[in-house]
Amino acid sequence: MCGILAVLGCSDDSQAKRVRVLELSRRLRHRGPDWSGLHQFGGNYLSHQRLAIIDPASGDQPLYNEDKSIVVTVNGEIYNHEQLRKSLANHKFRTGSDCEVIAHLYEEHGENFIDMLDGVFSFVLLDKRDNSFIVARDAIGVTSLYIGWGLDGSVWISSEMKGLNDDCEHFEAFPPGHLYSSKEHGFKRWYNPVWFSESIPSTPFNPLALRKAFENAVIKRLMTDVPFGVLLSGGLDSSLVASVTARHLAGTKAAEQWGTQLHSFCVGLEGSPDLKAGKEVADYLGTVHHEFHFTVQDGIDAIEDVIYHIETYDVTTIRASTPMFLMSRKIKSLGVKMVISGEGSDELFGGYLYFHKAPNKEEFHQETCRKVKALHQYDCLRANKATSAWGLEVRVPFLDKEFINVAMSIDPEWKMIKRDQGRIEKWVLRKAFDDEENPYLPKHILYRQKEQFSDGVGYSWIDGLKAHAAQHVTDKMMQNAARIYPHNTPTTKEGYYYRMIFERFFPQNSARLTVPGGPSVACSTAKAIEWDAQWSNNLDPSGRAALGVHASAYEHATVPASLSAGKSAAEMNKKARIIKVPSQGVIIST
Repeated sequence: MCGILAVLGCSDDSQAKRVRVLELSRRLRHRGPDWSGLHQFGGNYLSHQRLAIIDPASGDQPLYNEDKSIVVTVNGEIYNHEQLRKSLANHKFRTGSDCEVIAHLYEEHGENFIDMLDGVFSFVLLDKRDNSFIVARDAIGVTSLYIGWGLDGSVWISSEMKGLNDDCEHFEAFPPGHLYSSKEHGFKRWYNPVWFSESIPSTPFNPLALRKAFENAVIKRLMTDVPFGVLLSGGLDSSLVASVTARHLAGTKAAEQWGTQLHSFCVGLEGSPDLKAGKEVADYLGTVHHEFHFTVQDGIDAIEDVIYHIETYDVTTIRASTPMFLMSRKIKSLGVKMVISGEGSDELFGGYLYFHKAPNKEEFHQETCRKVKALHQYDCLRANKATSAWGLEVRVPFLDKEFINVAMSIDPEWKMIKRDQGRIEKWVLRKAFDDEENPYLPKHILYRQKEQFSDGVGYSWIDGLKAHAAQHVTDKMMQNAARIYPHNTPTTKEGYYYRMIFERFFPQNSARLTVPGGPSVACSTAKAIEWDAQWSNNLDPSGRAALGVHASAYEHATVPASLSAGKSAAEMNKKARIIKVPSQGVIIST
């Protein structure tokens, strides 16, 4: 992913202002270390930090139309750019960049072309003919984007908050699926799928249609001119991504350039569930597998960097971002610039373990809608920024627009978890890829229980974070938490610890308002906590907080504060004993 920064309608067109814009743009250089560009037109500044994935030789930005009256700076990938170019036969293209079509589509269709783009993107387009501009963000918010306003009436746009927080009177996250138009002085939604109304769909489950839609989503994301790989935790989602990629890589342009041997990457504490499962899937698929180990202390040492880059104090996001942040650095050091990952599946199919308690299909479906709409604040933000911190791009086929339409049109009765019928979480996805004749995955991997990323890298990772926070946040500090942090008051020492770090980097009130809040259990929305009375007493985002569901659920006792931060997952878990609970799954007691 690249980094974009724009200042529009500024009253200052001096050299000093240009220098300031360049200075702020450099704060985003980690996102795009390959090249930098800046276009100034009066009081309008469009800057770009490039991560070259498509046409590395000539695709530098900003990009232009034929006479340079249209200027665009883009972060993203347009997967259908070749088809769009054919529809623009009367236009002359300057580069091979997939994003150049945006300038020409605007010439042809004005502001009404956004839905024609198949891809993920954030862009700013300046029309120098009338000094107007538009800004747009992709449907789900896979790319990160913020908007701010200066006292002089200027509008600021940045891929990350750190590009504008010091210079804007107010700023906020740019809403996904929206367009901002200077002519209308406001936002309008360009993404309006049927599922967005949260009405209950009735289309019967068609396993082959679902499988085909996902395979298409993966295939289009093989568009690359640089080395790439897949993130492989060994869970269902990443394993399907790896399996489909390996199956369809041969014959692609990427294979011609880089070979048909797929590289896979996994991170975890020594002895963690993900490392074991990831290796097994890699062996089955025949990938070149790269396994990265970290200790709890390694993760703790990286927390400040993670919060600076991820720009959140949300506990779940920080827990999961830290291993991904560490892994991304290792991946980039191998010369890889793009990876394909499995984010989004749990939201589409009700994969989180708390969905076991959904009372009916209506509430099940409405919760999936709420989760997908909020992805830009959680998993998309994590995946985008944890990788971009090291100049690595992540692509997420589960959040392909067409695949979302197929997945969200399925009658949710098929998605409901029904143990008496052998249906575990994400049963429809598992069933779609359960091919006896030409299997995508071994059965026990295809039907492996859900592990949230922060759990799967090793259970002692979360326990170690809690213990570390307990050493730095006192009971007295927690007593005053509501006065120190009246908005989204932290309710745990871990949350308080993250909040202190966040406020040091981003002290503005606008910054703290960009982070979502509210109670959650096992990554649920606040609404879903109503599904089980005992959850309100066990508010923790870990999957193990789904009492009676997760095979390693928390016991009601608290985690001991004396937990060693340097021990491996195997050492931390070796004393565990399993207690069977009739019809309630399994819990782990230490």
